[in-house]
Amino acid sequence: MIVKTIDNSNTLYSTKYNQHFHDLKTGAIKESLIKHVIPALNFHKEKKHLKILDICFGLGYNTFSTINYILENNLNKKLEIFSPELDENLIESLKEFEYPKEFEKISYIIKKLLERKKYQDENLEIELFLGDARDYIKTLDNIDIVYQDAFSSEVNNELWTVEYFADIFKASNNDVIVTTYSISSTVRLSLYKAGFEIYEINPTGKRKQTIAIKNKKEVKEAKYIDMQLKQTRNKELKALYD
Repeated sequence: MIVKTIDNSNTLYSTKYNQHFHDLKTGAIKESLIKHVIPALNFHKEKKHLKILDICFGLGYNTFSTINYILENNLNKKLEIFSPELDENLIESLKEFEYPKEFEKISYIIKKLLERKKYQDENLEIELFLGDARDYIKTLDNIDIVYQDAFSSEVNNELWTVEYFADIFKASNNDVIVTTYSISSTVRLSLYKAGFEIYEINPTGKRKQTIAIKNKKEVKEAKYIDMQLKQTRNKELKALYD
């Protein structure tokens, strides 16, 4: 079911998970930029070649917003984007999906990717993997950015567990950043148990979100979350496991 979001970009409603793919009050494009693209690219401002893991592809907004943002801002970066998606029927339906006018300049990329599940030019390489994200992650390495944008842990538990995040940890560079909309203490603890350090950001001043990195350090405009202290204060707090 196609639904119009507040920024006039279309999203869908998942009958399987009983959730919209995007926050209707934020907007599909704006949500991708605020929660994933801008925090990740700001973190890796100096890096010229980035390998991005986009979990999961869904409607492709995170991937396409990344490409569009780099082109619009004339950023000198080469991208490799890897994105798993379990729902093959969804991907087929996107060939008829009405993407926003903001994506018009990259419409040829969208078309080729949806047809071939791959796209490549001198500055961009995308692989759209149809299958289980858990299996796919184990084939990757040297990831710089992870967009952790799966449906919520309440309905899609398997993409939020300690074991899942441990596989992402192994597939990532030492300077990786994980971005996610979730501020759940359970999700944060699962990331922490997998080896990540947890930070909170609030780029709009209206809604907090989580980023995670491998090694504790000062991160601009981010608040460090001491998960060890949180466990001490809340004995009932538990991580998610397979």
